Amino acid sequence: MSRNQQPKRPRSPRSRGGSSYDGERSQAQKGLFSSMGYLLLAMGVVGVALVARLVWLQVVDGPRIAEDARTQRTNVMTLQAKRGTIYDRNGNVLATSVECRTLYANPKEVTDPQAVAKVLADNLGGTAQDYLSYLTQDTTFVYIRRKVDTSVADKIRSALAKAELTGLYQLPDMKRVYPYGAVAGQVLGLVGTDGEGLTGLELQYNDILSGKNGERVLETGVGGTPIAGGAYMEEPAQDGTDIVISLDIDIQEIAEKKVEEGVGTYSAETGFATVVDPKNGQILAMCSTPFLDPEDTAEVTPEQLTVRSLTDSYEPGSVMKVLTLAVGLENHSFNLDTSFTVPGKVQVGDDYVGDDDDRKETMAMTPREIMRRSSNVGAVLMGTAEGAQAFSEGIARFGIGQTTGIDYPGEVAGLVTPLDSYTSASLGAMSFGQGVAIPGIQMVRAVSAVANKGVLTTPHFLIYKGTEEVQWPEGERACSEETADQVVDVMRTVVQEGTATKAAVEGYDIAAKTGTGEQASEEGGYKKDSYLASLVGFAPASDADVLVYVAFNGVSQLASDSAAPVFSAIMGESLLDMGVDPTA
Repeated sequence: MSRNQQPKRPRSPRSRGGSSYDGERSQAQKGLFSSMGYLLLAMGVVGVALVARLVWLQVVDGPRIAEDARTQRTNVMTLQAKRGTIYDRNGNVLATSVECRTLYANPKEVTDPQAVAKVLADNLGGTAQDYLSYLTQDTTFVYIRRKVDTSVADKIRSALAKAELTGLYQLPDMKRVYPYGAVAGQVLGLVGTDGEGLTGLELQYNDILSGKNGERVLETGVGGTPIAGGAYMEEPAQDGTDIVISLDIDIQEIAEKKVEEGVGTYSAETGFATVVDPKNGQILAMCSTPFLDPEDTAEVTPEQLTVRSLTDSYEPGSVMKVLTLAVGLENHSFNLDTSFTVPGKVQVGDDYVGDDDDRKETMAMTPREIMRRSSNVGAVLMGTAEGAQAFSEGIARFGIGQTTGIDYPGEVAGLVTPLDSYTSASLGAMSFGQGVAIPGIQMVRAVSAVANKGVLTTPHFLIYKGTEEVQWPEGERACSEETADQVVDVMRTVVQEGTATKAAVEGYDIAAKTGTGEQASEEGGYKKDSYLASLVGFAPASDADVLVYVAFNGVSQLASDSAAPVFSAIMGESLLDMGVDPTA
């Protein structure tokens, strides 16, 4: 090789046409790039999924997750609204809500359950064992007692602090109290632990009285322990609205007292009374035995929750004759001078009906005499003179067989045979108060129309809702003023010289009618010597301010000897309480 000749450069592998090693290397590189592509694609898919999940968690499901997290570190306590107060017509407080406390515990903080239980037993009653089951539960929250008087709660707090016992807490609460105890308790009704009305007017006007509860959110630490000062949110409660009702608590008290005495004196199964202002339908008193104490509900019975004047239907007996007379006079079927030939008995359907005095002879009687004697036979003749259609339509105008519209739960319409279902006995039996079953409030409304110059009113309790006076609709006319005046005059005679002489009230002009209704037997027919003895009347007769209806169920005495004297006692006190001047 010449000195100046350059050495040859080795050929690169690419220029040689490739060896097997070179091919394998090329394939490996291709596989690597392909795998990296799949990996990048997979990572992209996963990334998109993660982003979508994050969007879902933050945007869609975020509120739920946040709420779950909040729930795990908070306790929510209900702050009860102060329920509206119920006043009587004179401003007396009948039902109101007062502050009290709810006691609750975090058992995980109770280091000495026995000692805490003893403090509770010493102040709340019962034994320490009664409270241990609550204090040893595997939870961070448990109610110990609701509606605890503040004075008692303060004693418990002081005792626990003195003994350095932990784990028991208190919340502000409200409870219902009734300053007059059991008086009017049945009408007012019951309120549940949650502050909601359950019966009576508390239920009827629950939406007005209840207000809106608030809540307090307590922040908790490890184990659910409340953090001191950690209440970070509170929605205040909105108090309920006060109402004024028509009851006069003094008249209510005398009515309950006299009815209860009457049940004992006459061995009645039950007794009930209603006192109203017949001019406007305002209820001054209403009661039925057995009475209810809304602050002593440990052993409440269904009977105590029953206001029988509204919920129970009875054959009214002879008080129905007031309407038979009114319908006949209104339709000119007869007048007060009409003379009826009244035999000792008269056929009604398949039976024969007689008078309570067992009269055998036939007598001539005017409608006044029929009413004075309370003649069943005479009432049948008056009803017959009217005819089935006039009678049926006439008592319907007085609201018989229809609910009255009273603002109280549980009113029934009764059982009154419609005209197209009358049998041969219907007209005659209903003329003197048999074959028809109605609640006492219907008779109260019907006779109130007689006392109110022939115009119906709606019996009711509510007068004011807050400061707003409640307007009740004016009633329809049941009969003319002339007819009403005639019926009133006849009812006055019944008190002066008829079956209701014991209903008289000294110094006052009273109009009234007795009623002795037989009780249906489960075996058919009627029970022997078991009556619904009732009396309805009003005063002053010519311009009535007070109407009283009294009834005793399951008595053996006639109304003239049982319901009448109780009526007199209630009416006398009511007239004095209402400031009605004597008329005679």
